[in-house]
Amino acid sequence: QVQLVESGGGLVQAGGSLRLSCAPSGSTVNSHHMGWFRQAPGKHRAFVAAVTVSGDIYYNDSVKGRFTISRDSAKNMVYLEMNILEPEDTAVYYCAADSKGRRAFYYRKTDDAAYDSWGQGTQVTVSS
Repeated sequence: QVQLVESGGGLVQAGGSLRLSCAPSGSTVNSHHMGWFRQAPGKHRAFVAAVTVSGDIYYNDSVKGRFTISRDSAKNMVYLEMNILEPEDTAVYYCAADSKGRRAFYYRKTDDAAYDSWGQGTQVTVSS
C-alpha cells in the first residue's frame, strides 16, 4: 500500500472547473495504477477515471469529454481536471492506487476492490 495525499476540492458553480491533485507519499506515481472515484450522498462509491502504469486511460461514460486524468512524472502527481461541472458531479472524490501495478487491474479498473490504497477524500460541490 501507499499513502495518497489529495488536494483541490471546493465549491464551484455549474459550468465551472476544478483540478484535483494526488501524490503518493514515499513512492513513484509511475509505479502504480492510479484512479479516481467519487461518492455522492446516499450512493455507492463510483469509478471516475484511471491511468495505468503503461499510460492507458479510462473514463466513466458520465465524465467523458469533461474530465481529464493525467500523470506528471516530474512532479510525482496525478491530476483530475474537471470541466463543465454539473450539480450531479457533487461528491467526495477519492484518489486510489493499485500499488503493485497488477496485470488484473486492466480487467478490474472500475471495481474499487482493484485498488489497495486510498486517499482521505476531498469534497467537490457544484452549485446550480
